[in-house]
Amino acid sequence: MAVLLALACALVWGAADFYGGLAARRAAALAVVATSHVVGLVLLLLLLPWLGGDPRPADLAWGAGAGIAGGAGLALFYRALAGGVMSVVAPVTAVTAAAVPVLAGVLGGERLGAPAAAGIVLALAAVTLVSAQGGLCSLRAARPASVWPALVAGTVFGLFFVLLDQTGEDAGLSPLIGSRVVSVALVVCLALAGGHLLSIPRPALPMVVGVGIGDVSAGALFLLATQTGGPLAITGVLASLYPVSTVVLAQVVLRERLVATQAAGLAAAGVAVVLIALPA
Repeated sequence: MAVLLALACALVWGAADFYGGLAARRAAALAVVATSHVVGLVLLLLLLPWLGGDPRPADLAWGAGAGIAGGAGLALFYRALAGGVMSVVAPVTAVTAAAVPVLAGVLGGERLGAPAAAGIVLALAAVTLVSAQGGLCSLRAARPASVWPALVAGTVFGLFFVLLDQTGEDAGLSPLIGSRVVSVALVVCLALAGGHLLSIPRPALPMVVGVGIGDVSAGALFLLATQTGGPLAITGVLASLYPVSTVVLAQVVLRERLVATQAAGLAAAGVAVVLIALPA
């Protein structure tokens, strides 16, 4: 069940990222993020009476920490994109974000069977390949100055998974409340500090609302995957396969050209999921 929930998380998160990117063509990126996060927070508050669970104060604290990691990771990612090459920053950030929960899970004593371990390694490679729009040549030509900011952003993003994994099994979706409150505050402060407008054009508003619903739904799916006892090393790397659905949607909706590197990544992701799902 945890594997299916983590895969559903990746599917929904990738779709939310895709449509968030489309919305960012019509409005400022930070405005899209801030508005979609507010929509997600409102949705969580509406669902709280039924899906709130029985959280401890520590669960809310872990959720708030995840919100800080998510908001800070977003800011660092934007800074990395501004100062580096996107075809380098995107794959380095993605694979680092996937590697952090794997490392945390293994260091935390999680035991993995040989098929799952091989699947995790292949999934990390798949994330890199799918995200490398410029092909492997862009990664080989990368300079350290453009790689380090992406590594830092990916590490902070990965902490989001690690921190949510610390919440209790009975916490329900309550930890996401703390996460969303903090992330909304961070993003709004960043936007205001940078002088960015937070208004959304009316034609883009339905898309932004959908992004907010999808984003918080993905977070809920990941939280459920961890609460059902899924190992962090597995749920984290599966949830990090979200670039796969983003790339597929770009092919279907925008008719974007799929480079050979990305096609190899899609194939590797499929094999990785099969290996991870095999019994130990």
